[in-house]
Amino acid sequence: MLIDSNAFLIVLVALLIDALIGDPDWLWKRMAHPVVLMGALIGRLDRALNRDAWSETLRKFAGILVVIVLVVLAGAIGFLLQAPLRQSWGSWIALGALASALIAQRSLYEHVAKVRDAFAEGGLTEAREKVSLIVGRDPEVLDEVGVCRAAIESCAENFSDGVVAPVFWLALFGLPGLLIYKMVNTADSMIGHLTPTHRSFGWAAARLDDVLNLIPARLSGLLIAAVAPVVGGSVKQAFAVMRRDASKHRSPNAGWPESATAGALGVALAGPRVYGGQVVDDQPLNAEGRVAATPADIGRALRLLLAACGLQALIYAALALVL
Repeated sequence: MLIDSNAFLIVLVALLIDALIGDPDWLWKRMAHPVVLMGALIGRLDRALNRDAWSETLRKFAGILVVIVLVVLAGAIGFLLQAPLRQSWGSWIALGALASALIAQRSLYEHVAKVRDAFAEGGLTEAREKVSLIVGRDPEVLDEVGVCRAAIESCAENFSDGVVAPVFWLALFGLPGLLIYKMVNTADSMIGHLTPTHRSFGWAAARLDDVLNLIPARLSGLLIAAVAPVVGGSVKQAFAVMRRDASKHRSPNAGWPESATAGALGVALAGPRVYGGQVVDDQPLNAEGRVAATPADIGRALRLLLAACGLQALIYAALALVL
């Protein structure tokens, strides 16, 4: 564990810089984003070691080795970046600035807001195009309600994966923890699928990602439930829906922020959806809620996101003061 009086200051700097700047195009057009580099490495290992001619057992073993390599590499890079900076004055500012590149508060808000705004600017067709950038389901089969529900669900799930989890591991283990989490999470998004190609090779990445998100996902749900009143919801209702319905989700983690969001907004989320032409018959979250989500509900989900991010920052600020 990172025993450092500056740990929570680093988190606060990272959150502030990300909230103010996000992922500036002018910077990432000139250099590769860290996640892009991670994805390139994972893709190369996938092509080299995930071979059709190999048995499922051998492919699973290869996938385990790949995850070990990725974790060791990410941890080593984080340590090599962090160690010299921690010796300098104001190290918490430099470390926070580096960490901010791997936190997605602002970029998540902007991507989800584009879906909401697309309904007014270009109608359903443009909204489908924008939502396809943040979800894996088939956008062409989504009507307006489907697009709205997809955007809201993505907002909730990515609040956990893209904001709470990276910050949690940064607070505990500094840059090594943050980089390890982002490497594993990126690997899960690329190879952690139940397809014939990746069900064995990506098994280790998917399982480790589940483990790393166990605590952050539940924290995310609590943060969302706590700020339910900003959208006219009830803390008690959001918490009750989360406790009752989180386990209904096919993911051991995504159900926590999604069900809390459903309860806070008073809408029904999840249920049957189409991925890659296949219907996934998931159970609904907050089944008694309103099914017909609207673009206005996307706006309400964005207000929840802002409030939950603010509450998270306040908690880390309090920890910085008392620890």
